[in-house]
Amino acid sequence: MEQTQELIEGIQKGLLQWYDFKEGSDVLYIGDENTPLAHMLWEKEMSITCAPLERLLEEAWQQEHRHYFDYIVCIEALERQAIPAPFLDVFYIILKGSGIMLLGMNNRMGIRYFCGDRDPYTNRSFDGIEGYQYAYTKIEDDFQGRSYNRAEIRRMLNVSGFEQFCFFSVFSDLKNPTLIYSEHFLPTEDLANRLIPLLNYPYTAFMNERLLYEGLVDNDMFHQMANAYLIECTIDGTLSDIDHVTCSMDRGRERALFTIIHHSERVEKRAAYPEGRKRLALFVEHANDLAAHGISIVDARIEKDAYVMPYMRGEAAQLYLKRLIRTDKDAFLKEMDYFRDLILQSSEHVKEDMGDGEGVILRRGYIDMVPLNSFYIDGEFVFYDQEFCQENYPANAIIARMITTFYSGNASLSRIIPMSEMFARYHLLDKAEHWAEMEYVFLSKLLNEESLLGYYSRHRINDDVVNSNRQRINCSDSEYREIFIDIFKDVDTRKLILFGSGNFAKKFIALYRKDYPVYAIIDNNQAKWGESIDGVEICSPEILRQLKPAEYKVIVCIKNYISVLRQLKSLGVDKYSIYDANIGYERKSRGTVQDIDGAVQKKYHVGYISGVFDLFHIGHLNMFKRAKEQCDYLIVGVVTDEGVRKIKKVEPFVPFEERIEMVRSCRYVDEAVEIPLQFHDTKEAYKMYHFDCQFSGSDYINNPSWINNKEFLEQNGSAMVFFPYTESTSSSKIKALIDKKLM
Repeated sequence: MEQTQELIEGIQKGLLQWYDFKEGSDVLYIGDENTPLAHMLWEKEMSITCAPLERLLEEAWQQEHRHYFDYIVCIEALERQAIPAPFLDVFYIILKGSGIMLLGMNNRMGIRYFCGDRDPYTNRSFDGIEGYQYAYTKIEDDFQGRSYNRAEIRRMLNVSGFEQFCFFSVFSDLKNPTLIYSEHFLPTEDLANRLIPLLNYPYTAFMNERLLYEGLVDNDMFHQMANAYLIECTIDGTLSDIDHVTCSMDRGRERALFTIIHHSERVEKRAAYPEGRKRLALFVEHANDLAAHGISIVDARIEKDAYVMPYMRGEAAQLYLKRLIRTDKDAFLKEMDYFRDLILQSSEHVKEDMGDGEGVILRRGYIDMVPLNSFYIDGEFVFYDQEFCQENYPANAIIARMITTFYSGNASLSRIIPMSEMFARYHLLDKAEHWAEMEYVFLSKLLNEESLLGYYSRHRINDDVVNSNRQRINCSDSEYREIFIDIFKDVDTRKLILFGSGNFAKKFIALYRKDYPVYAIIDNNQAKWGESIDGVEICSPEILRQLKPAEYKVIVCIKNYISVLRQLKSLGVDKYSIYDANIGYERKSRGTVQDIDGAVQKKYHVGYISGVFDLFHIGHLNMFKRAKEQCDYLIVGVVTDEGVRKIKKVEPFVPFEERIEMVRSCRYVDEAVEIPLQFHDTKEAYKMYHFDCQFSGSDYINNPSWINNKEFLEQNGSAMVFFPYTESTSSSKIKALIDKKLM
């Protein structure tokens, strides 16, 4: 938890840590001295005064500090005042003639709010966009704050005497500053690939803002619809020469970097903390090695504590390839082949391709040799930012990453050339999961995904949620309930047929097949006919013509289902529903409190435990007993053998069928269920069983994933209880003893 909090505070510091404050300056920080930004300022070796805004209205305080401060830093504070103007007037009075004021303000016209995000002050959608017309209409409505748009902020600054200022557009927002752009500078990279948006409240979003960035840039709307602004204001007109800043504070103290583009077309990388300065030498070392192997590299050097390179006016390779795939597929494939060849050329081959799927093994594998980190200049790919290198690394892992990063955030490109087709082109399909796992391990470690899991789950956009919200908008209440909520209506008296054989269908079968047996799966892809999912055959939609309409019900298991609905209509299908993977559907009744435990009142009705339960022992029994003491009906999920191998990376001693039977036979367990391999986490289990509490051993109490699960359950009205871990006995200890005896 301590590391997580440090990372979150570090992300917030990124808003200004890159800024060139002059040492020894007098700084006024509006806010509490214990905030992350205040800590950042203290570390800059300046004289810091922290004060609440209200203090500034005291006339004696104004006189004492007249023309006193070199810097005033005010982040998300003015917006909490019903009338900000008097405070801006004071800022003008207490700022030195050569001083700088840095304002951080949310933009009420930010793109996130048009995508459905809630206003940070009213906690409701669309209030800011509408100018708070309905937010503070009654006398009893307490003012919590409000955001302003860029024109409104400009007018306020002008009225207070500030005429020289520069707006910096901030994405995602002031608390999560990843990309910062001067109002005089537009992005020249693929933002859909660079940025995963963070929202105040992602559960109300019905659009993914990353899909809109390209259109905003092309239509000159990017700065007007920035989510937030950092505004640099001066009296004498002296402003910084910064055009753009990329912050990577989520990487932690040793790896956090800023990439800064100056008006002078100087680009520099700075370590965010002193601990990271030694890493800058890696950029030079790796660039020299790649150049020695004939790879074109942006010319760069170390100057003082920065890695410096020129601003490149060539087209970003990611954007060049996106344009090419849309206009000339053959040329695109030729360029991707060439890019692949450069990866193979980048280092000596420790092992050649033996046809085993592993491919070439490179002596040094540069993991970030991808279009996102290169330019296309005069027919050549020119690389930069090659920070990461692994010894004896599979070239196929980098080639797979070349493809996945290209398609990331650009799903529409798969309609032109499917990503799977690109994997097949480079013989990557057989080990696709392996390459994906290698990329996941690399990125999750670099970006501290495990430590930040809970934070991101609260703020990152979720495509399933977006899809659900879109569906709700496009239907009346009755239509939505009939099509998306009551999907199992009439299933008990009809044959259940699933339309679609992809991930949605696999998930549906994994979660609901025990309650609702599937008669058949239909799919338009003829290549899949005759295959099966868990024993259910995939057939042509034409089988519907062989059945009477009253005989069956179709549940559509496809994300983009519009064309399928038209097809069903043409086939005369009038009974259908659409499976929404984000919804937890009601199970068939498992009994009531009276049926299960008489009149005994317990804290929870349905409880849930998940585990492997290999070599069943007293610790397992004690957990079941304690759980049953607190709930009426106890469901225990058991991990399959394949799940043990994939998740635990070990071989189970006892086969799944025997483990689940032992659990089922325990007097405290009301129901033992198989945990689906692909859908094994707490969120999926909750959607399936709607339990009131999940029980777990205390050995997981500080695990970031379990902390995230606990937060998810609490948000949904459920709970998680940790029982003391049985120190004397565990499956691991028993296995160790068995191994010792065998040896």
